[in-house]
Amino acid sequence: MNETTDPYCLAFGESEELLAGHPWRRFVVLGDSVAEGLCEPVEGYSDLQWADRIAHELGPIAYLNLGVSGLRTREILATQLEPAVAFGPDLALVVGGGNDAFPATYDADRVDRELTTMITTLQDAGAEVMTLGMFDVSYSPAIMDWLRPGLRQRMRLLSDRTAALADKLGTIHVNLTDHPLSTDPGLYSSDGRHGNARSDAVATAETLRTLGRHLRADRS
Repeated sequence: MNETTDPYCLAFGESEELLAGHPWRRFVVLGDSVAEGLCEPVEGYSDLQWADRIAHELGPIAYLNLGVSGLRTREILATQLEPAVAFGPDLALVVGGGNDAFPATYDADRVDRELTTMITTLQDAGAEVMTLGMFDVSYSPAIMDWLRPGLRQRMRLLSDRTAALADKLGTIHVNLTDHPLSTDPGLYSSDGRHGNARSDAVATAETLRTLGRHLRADRS
């Protein structure tokens, strides 16, 4: 199997149909390694990372990716929100909370507050905002068995809380946590923290389909 035959990836011509006539011209990405892109290569799949792929499919547009590996939401807020707003985006992707939820010290209320500040500030600046429910990395074969139950619970809580924020604040929400492949060990990198190139291809398909649904709803 490869990206052109993978039933979970974009079909030929699907992206153009989904995004036809989209209004966005300036796309900014805030976040951690999921935003920056640290996926391992997989034969038959593009090496282009998730956020870069979204920008490519939206193009030609102005694009700024501020993602930095390892950051928690408070660090994303402190270092990326100001330059993101200064970029003047009309579309923003906010990805955060995974590094907060990895340890048992995860403070869901604090993460919610920090995500809310980023989302509402970008919206007030004129951007439509996308949020993310991440693939559940607790299914990675590199995660030690004793860590799985607690990590799985925290990743679910992060996903559910982010979805609730999305509903409350009116973001374009991409839910990967409940994707059929989220529990597939073959979707994850050997480092136990990230997906691989197939995960980025699948995530791109789900993101563009979500954007397509949003565009259709706006036009109806």
